[in-house]
Amino acid sequence: MPRERGEKVVATNRKARHDYLIEDTYEAGMVLSGTEVKSLRAGRASLVDGYAFIDGGEAWLDAVHIPEYKAGTWTNHPPRRKRKLLLHKQEIIKISHKTKEGGYTLIPLKIYFSDGRAKVEIAVAKGKKEYDKRQTLRERQDKRESDRAISARKNLGD
Repeated sequence: MPRERGEKVVATNRKARHDYLIEDTYEAGMVLSGTEVKSLRAGRASLVDGYAFIDGGEAWLDAVHIPEYKAGTWTNHPPRRKRKLLLHKQEIIKISHKTKEGGYTLIPLKIYFSDGRAKVEIAVAKGKKEYDKRQTLRERQDKRESDRAISARKNLGD
Protein backbone atom coordinates (compact mmCIF):
# COMPACT_ATOMS: atom_id res chain seq x y z
CA MET A 1 0.00 0.00 0.00
CA PRO A 2 1.64 3.28 -1.08
CA ARG A 3 1.91 6.04 1.48
CA GLU A 4 1.09 8.71 -1.07
CA ARG A 5 -1.99 8.91 -3.24
CA GLY A 6 -2.54 10.73 -6.48
CA GLU A 7 -0.15 12.61 -8.70
CA LYS A 8 2.39 15.25 -7.67
CA VAL A 9 4.05 17.05 -10.58
CA VAL A 10 7.71 17.90 -10.01
CA ALA A 11 8.74 19.48 -13.33
CA THR A 12 7.13 20.19 -16.70
CA ASN A 13 8.63 20.99 -20.07
CA ARG A 14 6.36 23.86 -21.13
CA LYS A 15 8.46 24.78 -24.15
CA ALA A 16 8.06 21.28 -25.63
CA ARG A 17 4.48 21.88 -26.76
CA HIS A 18 5.61 25.11 -28.42
CA ASP A 19 8.61 23.60 -30.22
CA TYR A 20 7.19 20.18 -31.11
CA LEU A 21 4.05 18.61 -32.52
CA ILE A 22 3.18 15.85 -30.03
CA GLU A 23 2.16 12.53 -31.65
CA ASP A 24 1.99 9.96 -28.81
CA THR A 25 2.69 10.09 -25.08
CA TYR A 26 3.91 7.30 -22.81
CA GLU A 27 4.27 6.97 -19.05
CA ALA A 28 7.57 5.43 -18.00
CA GLY A 29 9.15 4.63 -14.68
CA MET A 30 12.70 5.76 -13.95
CA VAL A 31 15.63 3.95 -12.36
CA LEU A 32 16.91 6.46 -9.79
CA SER A 33 19.38 6.52 -6.92
CA GLY A 34 18.28 7.51 -3.41
CA THR A 35 19.57 11.08 -3.51
CA GLU A 36 17.84 11.65 -6.86
CA VAL A 37 14.50 10.64 -5.36
CA LYS A 38 15.04 12.96 -2.38
CA SER A 39 15.94 15.84 -4.68
CA LEU A 40 12.82 15.19 -6.79
CA ARG A 41 10.62 15.04 -3.68
CA ALA A 42 11.98 18.49 -2.80
CA GLY A 43 10.57 19.61 -6.18
CA ARG A 44 13.85 20.23 -7.94
CA ALA A 45 14.34 19.18 -11.57
CA SER A 46 14.70 20.71 -15.03
CA LEU A 47 13.61 19.16 -18.33
CA VAL A 48 14.80 22.00 -20.57
CA ASP A 49 17.52 20.18 -22.53
CA GLY A 50 16.31 16.65 -21.85
CA TYR A 51 15.70 13.99 -24.45
CA ALA A 52 15.14 10.24 -24.56
CA PHE A 53 16.47 7.58 -26.91
CA ILE A 54 16.31 3.85 -27.55
CA ASP A 55 19.60 1.95 -27.39
CA GLY A 56 19.92 -1.82 -27.52
CA GLY A 57 16.27 -2.46 -26.78
CA GLU A 58 16.30 -0.19 -23.72
CA ALA A 59 14.93 3.33 -23.27
CA TRP A 60 17.18 6.01 -21.76
CA LEU A 61 16.59 9.55 -20.53
CA ASP A 62 19.53 11.91 -20.94
CA ALA A 63 20.45 15.54 -20.12
CA VAL A 64 17.66 15.96 -17.56
CA HIS A 65 19.00 18.02 -14.69
CA ILE A 66 18.20 16.72 -11.21
CA PRO A 67 20.39 18.78 -8.84
CA GLU A 68 22.39 17.18 -6.06
CA TYR A 69 20.59 16.60 -2.79
CA LYS A 70 21.70 19.29 -0.34
CA ALA A 71 21.94 16.97 2.66
CA GLY A 72 23.72 14.27 0.64
CA THR A 73 27.41 13.58 1.10
CA TRP A 74 29.72 11.38 -0.96
CA THR A 75 26.67 9.35 -2.00
CA ASN A 76 25.32 12.21 -4.17
CA HIS A 77 24.59 11.59 -7.82
CA PRO A 78 25.86 13.47 -10.89
CA PRO A 79 23.17 16.02 -11.87
CA ARG A 80 23.02 15.18 -15.60
CA ARG A 81 23.43 11.44 -16.00
CA LYS A 82 21.73 8.89 -18.23
CA ARG A 83 18.76 7.32 -16.50
CA LYS A 84 17.10 4.11 -17.60
CA LEU A 85 13.39 4.26 -18.40
CA LEU A 86 11.06 1.40 -17.58
CA LEU A 87 8.69 0.65 -20.46
CA HIS A 88 7.04 -2.48 -21.81
CA LYS A 89 8.87 -4.22 -24.64
CA GLN A 90 6.03 -3.58 -27.10
CA GLU A 91 6.11 0.14 -26.27
CA ILE A 92 9.87 0.28 -26.82
CA ILE A 93 9.51 -1.46 -30.19
CA LYS A 94 6.71 0.89 -31.25
CA ILE A 95 8.71 3.97 -30.20
CA SER A 96 11.82 2.64 -31.89
CA HIS A 97 10.03 2.15 -35.23
CA LYS A 98 8.49 5.60 -35.01
CA THR A 99 11.79 7.38 -34.30
CA LYS A 100 13.61 5.49 -37.06
CA GLU A 101 11.08 6.82 -39.60
CA GLY A 102 12.84 10.15 -39.47
CA GLY A 103 11.82 13.53 -38.20
CA TYR A 104 10.58 12.12 -34.90
CA THR A 105 12.27 12.42 -31.54
CA LEU A 106 11.56 11.46 -27.93
CA ILE A 107 11.17 14.30 -25.45
CA PRO A 108 10.20 14.34 -21.76
CA LEU A 109 7.05 16.35 -21.01
CA LYS A 110 6.89 16.08 -17.23
CA ILE A 111 8.34 14.32 -14.19
CA TYR A 112 5.90 13.44 -11.45
CA PHE A 113 5.16 11.06 -8.62
CA SER A 114 2.23 8.71 -9.15
CA ASP A 115 1.22 6.95 -5.93
CA GLY A 116 4.72 7.53 -4.55
CA ARG A 117 6.63 6.26 -7.60
CA ALA A 118 8.71 8.54 -9.81
CA LYS A 119 7.41 8.63 -13.39
CA VAL A 120 8.24 10.56 -16.52
CA GLU A 121 5.86 11.30 -19.38
CA ILE A 122 7.70 11.05 -22.69
CA ALA A 123 6.33 11.97 -26.08
CA VAL A 124 7.07 10.96 -29.64
CA ALA A 125 7.21 14.37 -31.27
CA LYS A 126 8.05 16.06 -34.55
CA GLY A 127 9.85 19.40 -34.57
CA LYS A 128 7.82 22.41 -35.69
CA LYS A 129 9.07 24.83 -38.29
CA GLU A 130 9.26 28.52 -37.43
CA TYR A 131 6.12 29.34 -39.41
CA ASP A 132 4.20 26.57 -37.58
CA LYS A 133 5.14 28.15 -34.26
CA ARG A 134 3.97 31.57 -35.44
CA GLN A 135 0.72 30.06 -36.74
CA THR A 136 0.06 28.38 -33.38
CA LEU A 137 0.66 31.65 -31.52
CA ARG A 138 -1.61 33.52 -33.95
CA GLU A 139 -4.42 30.96 -33.49
CA ARG A 140 -4.09 31.16 -29.70
CA GLN A 141 -4.20 34.96 -29.80
CA ASP A 142 -7.26 34.95 -32.12
CA LYS A 143 -9.09 32.54 -29.82
CA ARG A 144 -8.29 34.70 -26.79
CA GLU A 145 -9.60 37.82 -28.57
CA SER A 146 -12.82 36.08 -29.65
CA ASP A 147 -13.40 34.81 -26.09
CA ARG A 148 -12.94 38.35 -24.78
CA ALA A 149 -15.39 39.71 -27.34
CA ILE A 150 -17.99 37.07 -26.45
CA SER A 151 -17.49 37.78 -22.75
CA ALA A 152 -17.84 41.52 -23.27
CA ARG A 153 -21.00 40.96 -25.34
CA LYS A 154 -22.53 38.80 -22.59
CA ASN A 155 -21.74 41.45 -19.95
CA LEU A 156 -23.45 44.15 -22.06
CA GLY A 157 -26.60 42.03 -22.38
CA ASP A 158 -27.03 41.67 -18.58
